[in-house]
Amino acid sequence: MSITQKRYWNIEYNQSFSVPFEYPVHFTRNLFSKDNLLLTNVLNRLGENRHCRAAVYIDSGVADAHVSLCTQIKDYFKIHSDKAELVCEPKIIPGGETVKDGWNLVKQQILEISKMRLDRHSYIIAIGGGAVLDMAGFASAIVHRGLRFIRIPTTTLAQNDAGIGVKNSINDQAQKNFIGTFAPPFAVINDSDFLKTLDDEQWIGGIAEAFKVSIIKDLDFFNFLINNAGEFKNHNLEVMEEAVYRCACLHLDHIRENGDPFEFGSARPLDFGHWAAHKLENMSNYTLGHGQAVAAGIALDSYIAMTLGLITRDELEQILNGFILCGLPIWYDLFTEKNKNNCFEIIKGIEEFREHLGGQLCITLPQGIGKKTEVHHIDENTVKKGIEFLQAKAS
Repeated sequence: MSITQKRYWNIEYNQSFSVPFEYPVHFTRNLFSKDNLLLTNVLNRLGENRHCRAAVYIDSGVADAHVSLCTQIKDYFKIHSDKAELVCEPKIIPGGETVKDGWNLVKQQILEISKMRLDRHSYIIAIGGGAVLDMAGFASAIVHRGLRFIRIPTTTLAQNDAGIGVKNSINDQAQKNFIGTFAPPFAVINDSDFLKTLDDEQWIGGIAEAFKVSIIKDLDFFNFLINNAGEFKNHNLEVMEEAVYRCACLHLDHIRENGDPFEFGSARPLDFGHWAAHKLENMSNYTLGHGQAVAAGIALDSYIAMTLGLITRDELEQILNGFILCGLPIWYDLFTEKNKNNCFEIIKGIEEFREHLGGQLCITLPQGIGKKTEVHHIDENTVKKGIEFLQAKAS
């Protein structure tokens, strides 16, 4: 009797395979100098002997700060036309969180990719902050099931965190990063020259992520950040370059070594401080910088860690004072904003974060500086006391 003739049957054929992912992260200066061959080498790194076709998208804030950038890019591709082709004029798109707020710009980029007849072996090169990279990366990931995407981050936050990982996303349903994909880039190129024109907020924002990863992973790096707090505040580029490099390497090591690069599990150690940060950003209608929100979120979570006996009061003070010396915030009035039920709105961030994780709350907290642990419950009264403590500390 054949399978189709059987009245009752239940067959399982187990499919299992692994796919390796690889992408380089480069650190350089003056990327579009005619003598810097890094970009052309990256475009041809697979040795396919294929003429490379590329479209370039530039964050409007970056274009304003670097008025000759479009000309530099066009000249670069003209000089290296035997290696790569720029299929159109560089396209300027809005910078900041609004670029990824909903589907409008994603659909616009998809339409442009279609009109340019780009295929899966073509390149989208995005130059900008983390939000621009998120949106452009998401659009690139869903056209033809993925174009080759090259990120050129231009902020400290994007160069040491947001621009070097495997996530792409947009905000939707009043939630940060509600829609997105895991799609590793073809390459990442960090050009520290872009950092020279950052304002104070963008310059220091990435140091919040550096503190985050050092507090839970690397005591020596934490001490480096504390000892150089004044240098960060004074825009010392060489010190920032070292901080960006060390922070980026810690993030990349975690993505590679933790066994869960696409976040199928519930634990996300690199989201330390982020449940409150995401909610603060949402409550501010995304006018609050991500790095600044993360700093305040880390401050609150560090207080919670102290109440649980995971870090000492001295370690908490060291974290908070380090933030203050760098110019990072530990407090926002949004912490005390209440909803119609007369409850702190920020506390809703815990439940929203639980949903974002997939159902089980798993919050990373420091267990001493340089190590971490996970907790699955946060007491609301402790959060309220933490808010009171930070308000007093800030004032």
